[in-house]
Amino acid sequence: MEWNIGTIQIRNQVVLAPMAGVSNPSYMKICEEMGVGCAISELISSEAIIRENEKTFQMLRGLEDLKIPVAVQLFGAKPTVMAEAAKIIEERFPVSFIDINMGCPVPKVAVRSGAGSALMRDLDLVYQIVKEVVSAVSIPVTVKIRSGWDQNHINAVEVAKVVEKAGASAIFIHARTRSQGYTGKANWDVIRSVKESVSIPVIGNGDIKTPMDAKKMLEETHCDAVMIGRAALGNPWIIQNTIHYLDGEEMNSISVNDRVDMCLKHLEYLRKYKSEKLACLEIRSHIAWYFKGIKGNNELRNKVYQTNNIHDIISILKEFKEE
Repeated sequence: MEWNIGTIQIRNQVVLAPMAGVSNPSYMKICEEMGVGCAISELISSEAIIRENEKTFQMLRGLEDLKIPVAVQLFGAKPTVMAEAAKIIEERFPVSFIDINMGCPVPKVAVRSGAGSALMRDLDLVYQIVKEVVSAVSIPVTVKIRSGWDQNHINAVEVAKVVEKAGASAIFIHARTRSQGYTGKANWDVIRSVKESVSIPVIGNGDIKTPMDAKKMLEETHCDAVMIGRAALGNPWIIQNTIHYLDGEEMNSISVNDRVDMCLKHLEYLRKYKSEKLACLEIRSHIAWYFKGIKGNNELRNKVYQTNNIHDIISILKEFKEE
């Protein structure tokens, strides 16, 4: 089922969540091939953008190869800085929309800098940031929030209303509080309450581990789409199977050889956009995810961790496939 973020048409109800160190153009490309409707980049510092930090710009290298709608997710706590960073992103990168992070629970972001989920405690600042970013760019602006700071401060509905009033085109909501982090159970009732309180699209996030979970969230909360995050680590097929399941089509089973082939493709994309050293380092985590629970995965991991040579890693993966 198609839906829209402002004037941007999204082809289905599955969105790739922003994940630090994961949701880069290499992984987005894989998820694009799996059929994902749209994707949001890993967290990008607005301060680093306005300071022309080359390392930060490098994190976005490869966005030009994506054909699906893609957003860069910015974090920060200063309205003028966020607006300037959004303007720079729009001018230099082929992005379809800007996403403002108001949901990150990590202390470095949410506590020390007053950004991420800490913003949900200051509705005036929420309004100012969204308003200024919306005014600074010509593309749609969305906001990622949580259910609240903690169980005693569940204010997603209030934040959502402010975000809509400030001009945002959609809201992504992770149905956990900041104090929960990524633990405990997501409260989907909050997603439903947010959906009932605003007229812009609402995308639900939290505890979607299977295609069946995605369908259940859509039915229970009436949200416009679902966002898949950690369940896609080492398992981009969950995107394809969720789309198939929602469309009433048969889901695909995944073999060990499928995992090897996907891992090799992932490495090739990393190699295209990053240095060989970085590609080797990043693929290590993904190999652990791709082969989690697969017989021989510990030995495979050990071999990969002993080399920083990309050709060695390719050979190790191909040998694993033959075995």
